[in-house]
Amino acid sequence: MSGERDLDTLRREMAPQLHPETFVYCSFPDFRIPPGLEPICTFREAEGVTAIVEKAQAEGSAVPYVFESHLITLTVHSALDAVGFIATLAGRLADADIPCNVVAGYHHDHLFVPTRHSQQALKVLASISAPPRPPARPAV
Repeated sequence: MSGERDLDTLRREMAPQLHPETFVYCSFPDFRIPPGLEPICTFREAEGVTAIVEKAQAEGSAVPYVFESHLITLTVHSALDAVGFIATLAGRLADADIPCNVVAGYHHDHLFVPTRHSQQALKVLASISAPPRPPARPAV
């Protein structure tokens, strides 16, 4: 299955799911992830490997970290070449002063938002996926 490309369908069916764990970002300049860490995501950069891990794992391994966040998975199967979906979400989250870091998986998009903003982020996403209200009828 190739995933959904239609922006209206993506917005309507995104069905965001908040994960309860707190995730953090770690950087490993030597390109080696220490034992005991099971990253949910890694990215290889010129400066080293960035790993997103559960906060408890980072603390248990005494690894420095930044950006305590909650993960929101958009459960709609979005196509990797869908145009405008993430831009729409990021724009609305930015309007609400909510930072987000996006990871695109093969099947779903994933948003990492600061823990203190996760409930508000869900409300913003729900407002995007809600059907538009019909115009008010004038009083007779």
